[in-house]
Amino acid sequence: MIFSQDRDSLRRVYRDAWQKRTKGLPMSPLETGIADVIAEHPEYQAAISEDALEADYLPDGGQANPYLHMGLHLGLREQLATDRPPGIAQLHRRILARAGERHEAEHRMIECLAETLWEAQAGNAPPDEGRYLERLRQLAGGGA
Repeated sequence: MIFSQDRDSLRRVYRDAWQKRTKGLPMSPLETGIADVIAEHPEYQAAISEDALEADYLPDGGQANPYLHMGLHLGLREQLATDRPPGIAQLHRRILARAGERHEAEHRMIECLAETLWEAQAGNAPPDEGRYLERLRQLAGGGA
């Protein structure tokens, strides 16, 4: 299950999805989504290997956590598919028009998502959807 609190189980979900993709095996829609994100990040594909599953990615180590990054992509894509929070799909279209490319637009948007989640965690509170949408509006060029 992808929503596990167990880091190793979560990482195995990524590894298994990627192995299925590379072997041409049937995949669930969730596995397909995970494999799509991995395919878009060749710089992280080595981290998906069995040998690297136990690696630590600490902020002070200067190395980005590939699982966090790809998880933010997956979370954003779910938000866009469901338009939750309301209005995010429209903002995505505006950000995409500015960025010129979907993956670049997602990278810009996940920075806003990551900041919002960090603030929520630091404040021991739920994410502030209003503040998140405001960040995205600013990214989209202002306006409502």
